[in-house]
Amino acid sequence: MVLILYTGQGCSLCEQAESLLEKVDKSAASIVKKVDVRASSDLYHLYGARIPVLYREDIQSELPWPFDSFQLGEFLR
Repeated sequence: MVLILYTGQGCSLCEQAESLLEKVDKSAASIVKKVDVRASSDLYHLYGARIPVLYREDIQSELPWPFDSFQLGEFLR
């Protein structure tokens, strides 16, 4: 499964989300791509005020912050 973590430089909430993802998702099959929303004006307009946001490519679904380990686990099933 491919996950995209939309993030931004200096975003402490993004660091929390990444840490939680590392704890909950222990599957070697998951690939996590970190994308800085400031790299694209389109991404910045979509996610700039909402980061961190986790996007799951296979089901084309988003999990916006805040989320806890239970919500993340459900999202990854």
